[in-house]
Amino acid sequence: MIEYIKGILTDSTPSYAVIETNGIGYKLATPLNAYGKLTQIGTEATLFICTVIREDAHKSYGFVSRMERDFFEKLIDVSGVGPKTALALIGHMELPDLQLAIAQSNSVLLSKVPGIGKKTAERLIVELKDKTSLTSAMSSSSVILKKDLFSDALNALVNLGYHPLQAQKAVKQILAQSKEEPDLASLITAALRVF
Repeated sequence: MIEYIKGILTDSTPSYAVIETNGIGYKLATPLNAYGKLTQIGTEATLFICTVIREDAHKSYGFVSRMERDFFEKLIDVSGVGPKTALALIGHMELPDLQLAIAQSNSVLLSKVPGIGKKTAERLIVELKDKTSLTSAMSSSSVILKKDLFSDALNALVNLGYHPLQAQKAVKQILAQSKEEPDLASLITAALRVF
């Protein structure tokens, strides 16, 4: 198996990236969040690879971090979750937040990702909750979050119609800037000002 590919980024879109190495361009399907990180065409880039071989197709997926790739592999092992669904999950939620949502059994947040229904969200939680510890999900995040406060604020913003990824970033930003832990109402109000 191929662990990673390192070369010159020759093309990048919201759904794929092309890395050229030794005169060969490798087109890899990428999650949406990789597009924002792979912006400098003509510079060196490294993507961690997962190759999925099916009866009807052989496809390679590229991720900016090994942890994203490893979690993608866990996701596609879940019954009924294919590469397209797993890519959508990783592309619409930051990895620590995705792990936190699973560890906290937050099916409402998971089902806000396009292509993820309530049943799929619940299946993800049932099959991955034991494999995703709450402490590792929280410690891998750049900000140690108070799980209930973060979750409640995030759910409130998503229910108000904000995109889960934008809501996560806003809540994290406010928590990182706060000297003291804000109450839920203050956190939501401050996060709304970020938008």
